[in-house]
Amino acid sequence: MTRPYSLLDLAIIREDYDAKDAYERSLELAKHAEKLGFSRMWLAEHHNMANIGSASPQILIGYLANGTSKIRLGSGGIMLPNHSPLIIAEQFGTLATLYPNRIDLGLGRAPGTDQTTATALRRGRHESVQEFPSDLDDLQRYFSEENLDSKVRAFPAEGLEVPIYLLGSSMSSAVLASQKGLPYAFASHFAPGYLINASRYYRENFQPSENLAKPFFISCVNVIAADTDAEAHYLATSFYQTALGIIRGKSYPMKKPVESMEGIWSEPEAAAIQNMMACTFIGTKESLKPQFESFFQQVEVDELMVSTNIYEPEKRLRSLEITAEVLA
Repeated sequence: MTRPYSLLDLAIIREDYDAKDAYERSLELAKHAEKLGFSRMWLAEHHNMANIGSASPQILIGYLANGTSKIRLGSGGIMLPNHSPLIIAEQFGTLATLYPNRIDLGLGRAPGTDQTTATALRRGRHESVQEFPSDLDDLQRYFSEENLDSKVRAFPAEGLEVPIYLLGSSMSSAVLASQKGLPYAFASHFAPGYLINASRYYRENFQPSENLAKPFFISCVNVIAADTDAEAHYLATSFYQTALGIIRGKSYPMKKPVESMEGIWSEPEAAAIQNMMACTFIGTKESLKPQFESFFQQVEVDELMVSTNIYEPEKRLRSLEITAEVLA
């Protein structure tokens, strides 16, 4: 069975370039993905990270939607504890009005930043992950036609069908997504530890809803593809250097690839990155096929979302082409 394939982007800023370059590359990526048959492209919300350009996914979604014609655009995700459900409904209702049947709303329960920055974002609101289920209820109510007689209404969101996806990297969102009958996307591209348990729990405990009749599970993975295995592994060193920044608690720009990571990372750092990035696929069309087949045998996936972080724009577009050839 051919499963849909999609794309996650963080608008990562390259070394020697600025955020504008990152946004323009994201648009180029979206246009290319649309031609290649990718079903959707999502952007993730991050804050206080100097080299991550996706602090405002809502604005970038509009920018990408305006430059494309059919690919779905959305958030992967909006970190709901940072925002009022009302304003998220208004923002995504506006996007869905401008770009009908093309907007997705993926929601995360983490702040997408450090605690000090989260406090600055919330301006004294003591929102916590424990309130996420009630915030989700509020958000769904704002989109519903049943909110017609409420004293607080979200325009132009009311009555619009904007698909809501729950995102997660642990069991918590798997439980909530199964209870609410919502599609569930797992962040296996950087936190693979609970992938199999979370996916199984979600499927086994899924409760059908008016939104979704049966479970729909998305797994996000890293893919670096090239015309030779040697080139793919060379290009992957940019991705490794970015991951090294995560391990060290720093926000590195995307660096140029290097011949070897020896001397750049320590053995413990290399091991930590290999563990964190276990769901990473590197190679050619021929060598990627068995990697994906093995993955799909272990995890039942309804849609595969890929994150492709490569320094040179044309090499990233080529990686996308090879990925589409394999997954199609």
